[in-house]
Amino acid sequence: MSPPGRPKGEYRSARHEGTPMSASQHASGKTKLAAIDWAEVRARLDAAQAAGEQAWTPGADEARRILRERALALAAEPDTTQTLAQSIEVVEFLLAHERYAVESSSVREVYPLENLTPLPCTPAFVLGIVNLRGEIISVIDVRKFFDLAQTGLPDLNKVIVLESADMVFGILADAIIGVRRIALADIQPSLPTLTGIREKYLKGITPERTVVLDAGKLLADEDIVVQEQMGA
Repeated sequence: MSPPGRPKGEYRSARHEGTPMSASQHASGKTKLAAIDWAEVRARLDAAQAAGEQAWTPGADEARRILRERALALAAEPDTTQTLAQSIEVVEFLLAHERYAVESSSVREVYPLENLTPLPCTPAFVLGIVNLRGEIISVIDVRKFFDLAQTGLPDLNKVIVLESADMVFGILADAIIGVRRIALADIQPSLPTLTGIREKYLKGITPERTVVLDAGKLLADEDIVVQEQMGA
């Protein structure tokens, strides 16, 4: 029967209850701790580590499966270099509710349309000239240049300045949509409604009906630019 006041199974000796041991008990060596066999402890740790590593080492079949999955994953990743080579980066803009795009590599800046001065005796597609920080730049309407349908000019407020080593001029825009990449495969080579020499200045049209201009060819044609110098 357990002593009163202690639950069953919790009976302990006086030593475990914290009763002080006598000097004779110390002298007799009854409390001497056994020496730790560190070599045995180290051997057990090494054995446990080896067992863990073996458990995570895949077999031959598992290794082949992992390698095959890695190969498939690598094959599925897009080739960035190839993707860039097969697309162009463009600045996309609106003009009279139509979407146009021009290669960003030829865009120097986008500037607010201010103080447009019409010029007499110039082609219809040349709307006039602007003074851009002391530089006279002609501004063209690409719709007229490409003989596209005229639907009015609702909100003219931007000039996209194109520049090459030998040429600079601006094209009219209502609003800038943004910069994006277009896959070359998505650009149709020509517009069915366009014929004649003007067609060569187009890269084509996208499935979303964005007309992509060939900035390089436009900048290489001196006939479309009005050359003026700012007076002193």
